[in-house]
Amino acid sequence: MEFITKISLSKPVFEFSYHDKVMLIGSCFADNIGTKLNENKFDIDINPFGTLYNPASIAFSIKRLVDPRPFTPDDLIRHEGICHSFMHHSRFSSPSEEEVVCNINQRLNASSVNLAKATRLIITFGTSFVYRLKSNGNVVSNCHKLPDHFFSREMLSADSIVDEWDALLLSAWKQNRDLKILFTVSPIRHWKDGAHANQLSKATLLLAIDRLQKRYPLQTGYFPAYEIMMDELRDYRFYADDMLHPSPLAIEYIWNRFIENCLSEESKNILKEWLVIKKAINHRPFQPESGSYRKFISQTLLKAERIREKYPYFYLDNEIKLLQGKIN
Repeated sequence: MEFITKISLSKPVFEFSYHDKVMLIGSCFADNIGTKLNENKFDIDINPFGTLYNPASIAFSIKRLVDPRPFTPDDLIRHEGICHSFMHHSRFSSPSEEEVVCNINQRLNASSVNLAKATRLIITFGTSFVYRLKSNGNVVSNCHKLPDHFFSREMLSADSIVDEWDALLLSAWKQNRDLKILFTVSPIRHWKDGAHANQLSKATLLLAIDRLQKRYPLQTGYFPAYEIMMDELRDYRFYADDMLHPSPLAIEYIWNRFIENCLSEESKNILKEWLVIKKAINHRPFQPESGSYRKFISQTLLKAERIREKYPYFYLDNEIKLLQGKIN
């Protein structure tokens, strides 16, 4: 007997593996999946501009990574003693103008190199609503709690998203022909928009992604994180305390569905072996000096060395040194 409505996942035309360099850009769901990839030793770069929510801001960040012109103090605004970039998350903000410019340009340069070498890019759209500066009409990535009268608010159309992203994708592929792009829509509801407006916003994102995927079926794919949350996890026990964000259990479930559908068979096997080692490393024994624990660590070290021998590209040097230190 089934107690959930299971989403049927179509295999993407491309897979993810430990050979891939992966970049993730978009809403906090990109942060969640990126964290899972990082914990499990994938080669990744997460949100070089910080968390982004709308397709226009995500498009701007990719354009800037393709053409990494440095930011200057003229790109910043100071509000209540703090310097901000309207193109970046507040994690880059600081009282020091020099610090903000230095940090965003260091990340820009490093991630520009990473994007040029990336083989996989995960894009997570969160909302089709955008805020524009009234002073110049530019879409901002973050309002940084400035007064409402600085901005106007609108919802992007599916046509405008497709038009901007069509040109952007061609530009990205011109730089990096090996790049494959997986689109997702964040399952996080933007409740401030209202229930109906949130649904319209998500529907707009889904329509735009569907058109782009059909236009470029070999270079793009779609992972239904939004649909999994809405249908398979249709219960408030899978939500955080705010009843809007996925709970850790829901994130783990969607992560496992991602592995099941998007990871190559070889990488699934590596991941399975790695999780055994990871669990052993994190184990806290009652008697760390006992012979049984030393034997346990020796067996774990042997497993790690076998993985390194079998998959030389899977980096385990730090873990092997850690295990050797526990024995010695």
